[in-house]
Order: sequence, then structure tokens, then C-alpha cells
Amino acid sequence: MVTKTLSRTARRRWWWALWGLLAVSAVAIAGYAVPPYLTGNSADSNVPIDPDVALHYLSLAVHAVPGGLAMIIGPLQFVPRFRARYPKWHRVAGRVYLISVIIASGASLYAATFTLSGFAIQVGFYVLAVAWLFTAAKAYRTIRRGEVALHRIWMIRNYALTFAAVTLRIYLLIGLQLKPSFPGLEFDEIYTASGWASILVNVLVAEYFIIQRTLTPLARRRRESTKENPPVPV
Repeated sequence: MVTKTLSRTARRRWWWALWGLLAVSAVAIAGYAVPPYLTGNSADSNVPIDPDVALHYLSLAVHAVPGGLAMIIGPLQFVPRFRARYPKWHRVAGRVYLISVIIASGASLYAATFTLSGFAIQVGFYVLAVAWLFTAAKAYRTIRRGEVALHRIWMIRNYALTFAAVTLRIYLLIGLQLKPSFPGLEFDEIYTASGWASILVNVLVAEYFIIQRTLTPLARRRRESTKENPPVPV
């Protein structure tokens, strides 16, 4: 009994530590990435702007602001106590989150069309935007049907894509630190690799989390329920 209690306490501490890291990094990156698009000055943009496309900066701003809002809201939605104690606020925050994702992903499709960072990362941004929209739609449809467990799974997948904005910058920072050791490495190559890694690694981590924290416990509970209440032979 003591061992089980300790392991449960340890798991809870690890969960809160990881959640805290997730929330802090999301707020930090939102605080860094969003303000340059609130000034209305394209010179403040974090990424190169195509001067021949009048709406390029605007599309980045429309992507960044609601995207940053979704990034900040997301971690709170995964706190069980918040969902249990404030179900109304959870629903309101969920609606704001999904609307923000729809707006941000739509704007990112336009912005990706005119990116100056190359074809490879352009394809990556298209894949991210489409997957972002698809998982948001699935999350909305499942909760409308009352499929709470499936809704949470799709929200985990969706926020993993939202969080790509954070991991992209982490990988980019690591790549820039390694650049002096690899003189032939160009910035565009680092940026492209960071963009794709932020998508693929986040998806893999999300699926691992879904299997370990959602599907495996659910299967275990079903097995235990079957043992306690075996089916009656016909």
C-alpha cells in the first residue's frame, strides 16, 4: 500500500512538473512571438516578409495573435481540477481555443504560400495547418456527440500541433548553437529541420502520452471490470 501511494504521489509530482514546464514555455514563447505583430510595423516581424505581397505581414499577424492565445489557453484545459470545478469556464475556454486555432491555421495557410524560407518548410507549414484544422474539427465533433474520452484524445493531438510553435524555436536555438561547429550549415537548413522536427516529434510524444495515460488505463479498467463482473453464459 505504501509503495502504491508513493508511486502515485511521485507520478502526480512528475505530471505537475511537466505541466508547469509546458505552461511556462507556452507563455514565454507567446510573449516573445506575438508582440511584434501588434505594432502594425512589418519591420518588426520575426520572419522575413515578402515585400511584393501586401497581406503577408497581416496574415502572419492574424496567425500569431490567436495562435498565441490558443497556446496560452491550452495547458489550463488539461488540468482535471479546473475541468471538474469550473465546467462552464472550461467550455468557454475550449470554444475560444478552437476558434483561435481555426483562425490561426487558416491564416497560416495563406502565410505559408508566400514564405521566403524555401519549399521544404512551406510543405511542412501546409501539413501542420491542415492537421491543426483536422484535429480541431475532430475534437469539436466528438464533444458535440458527448464522446468525452475521444474529445480529450483529439485535444491532446491538437495542442501538440499548437505547441509546435514552442518546440520549433527550441530546436532552432539548439541548431544555431551548433552552427559554428558545422560551417557549411545554412540558416534555412536549420530552420527547415527545426520546423519538421517540431511537427513530427510533437506528434510522436502526443501519441505516446495518449497510449500511456489514456488508452492503457482505460483498457486496464475494462479488464478489471470484466474480472469482477464476468459475462453470463447464454
